[in-house]
Amino acid sequence: MSRRRKLGTKKKVALLAGAAMLAGGGAFALAATSNAASVRNASTSTVCQGLATALGNNQKFIEGQRAAPDALSEARIANREAVVAEIRRKQEASGCEVGESAQGSPTTAAEPPAQTRPPAKGGGTAAGAGSGDAAASGEQVCKGSTVTLSGEDGAPAASSNQFPAGTKLKVTNLDNDKSTTVEVTSVSGSCALLNDAAFEQVREPGKFLIRHALIEKVG
Repeated sequence: MSRRRKLGTKKKVALLAGAAMLAGGGAFALAATSNAASVRNASTSTVCQGLATALGNNQKFIEGQRAAPDALSEARIANREAVVAEIRRKQEASGCEVGESAQGSPTTAAEPPAQTRPPAKGGGTAAGAGSGDAAASGEQVCKGSTVTLSGEDGAPAASSNQFPAGTKLKVTNLDNDKSTTVEVTSVSGSCALLNDAAFEQVREPGKFLIRHALIEKVG
């Protein structure tokens, strides 16, 4: 005749407590994993949104040049098409949807005056900005950024989406070791967008994009 073994009250309590701890630990692990995934997704989403905005801005600029061409439109379009190709490459490398374009972006090719986008104060940065005004003089900024030209005439100068008018930037083409120091005079969709005269000082013959650039804030 078989007997059913009965667990004592203390053993029952211990088993229940152990099960509760295991369940709680599992829930904590799941929550931690979920939070980490959310942070990664948010970071990726921000990068992809920025790339989509940049792509939309350049596509609108190209459309505008084709709609109202002038003597320099062909060169400007070739320049921006090189930028578009670089943005698509970055979209693919970042895991974004290649070709996703934010055409409704408020920062379009018809760039607003510098005073409409004041630099952030108190250590903060404007939307889409990186180190911006927080960078010390002589410090490298916009690491990994490529540099191209705006197609604008005039004395050597630059436009930027991170630095206000009057800021001086030193741009070095690491592929040929040529450098130019220019003053920011207007707003663009890039960290440093050189006008024709400035770009000629650092460019490689036949190229409209500096893929390996060193950008420094000076003065």
